Amino acid sequence: MQSLLLRRWHGFLRLPRQRPSWYRERLREELLERHEALTPLHTLSETADVFYILSRAIHDGYPLQSEPPYPQKPQILIYAYMITKYTSRWLFYRVAARACRSANASQVREVINPAKKHKVGEVASRHGLDRCEFERVCSQLRRFWPLLP
Repeated sequence: MQSLLLRRWHGFLRLPRQRPSWYRERLREELLERHEALTPLHTLSETADVFYILSRAIHDGYPLQSEPPYPQKPQILIYAYMITKYTSRWLFYRVAARACRSANASQVREVINPAKKHKVGEVASRHGLDRCEFERVCSQLRRFWPLLP
């Protein structure tokens, strides 16, 4: 059931497939960030990021390992947090693209952290959006958009 839900969720997001090395690099980064997490919320967030990379790699045909790490944790909480966090980011960028009146708003499919201004600029560049306008809209949208850390 869990794998069916994750398959459908990743299918819904329709993020572009990456090179196999991209998944390994992201997993290494996320494992390091989880190791450095200091608070329970930060640990949950970083654990969700690890689960996200593992499930996305499987969905995209590049499984990194068969079992998620940290089996002692209640995985349903981790997956619920992960789906909420990444779906919120995905929707955030689509709303921002529509607010910029982009004809390609439905093609904007991103889940990177919009709290990092340089990442927002990268999203604008990837999708042919006016960088200054997109950053301005994202900044305004973040004032009330519920983003998880």
